[in-house]
Amino acid sequence: MEELLVYAILFYEDIITEEQYQKELDKLFLKNPSDEMLLYLEWETDIKKAIIFIRTHINYQDLSHDIVGTVLMEQLRIYYYQCQNIQKFANKMYSLWESLPGDMQNKQPFEVFCYADDPLSWGEEKEVRFLYEQILNYYKKS
Repeated sequence: MEELLVYAILFYEDIITEEQYQKELDKLFLKNPSDEMLLYLEWETDIKKAIIFIRTHINYQDLSHDIVGTVLMEQLRIYYYQCQNIQKFANKMYSLWESLPGDMQNKQPFEVFCYADDPLSWGEEKEVRFLYEQILNYYKKS
């Protein structure tokens, strides 16, 4: 379910499309068609209602930060390399940080999204890119 939470957050932040979210939902449902939550989401046609449902029904106590981080960073790497404007990317990352579950916001590597853009205020784009690339590769397998 961690994967779907990530896709819901990414869609909410306008980083992925509804089609990408739907494709992930379909993939998860095909793996586990007896999951009632996934079945409900397959039938829900209002994406906003689906995101609210995910955010309110996921068990945050059992949430694997490693799974969330791996899936999140994989998708964010794609977005990072497609985004030409570092300020736009930085704004999205701060907003995304605010959308993360509260207990994840203050843990590595997620907490860096809160302040990684600070050096932009004194023109240090290279430093900002370095910070983001470290975060985005945190879970990457060698």
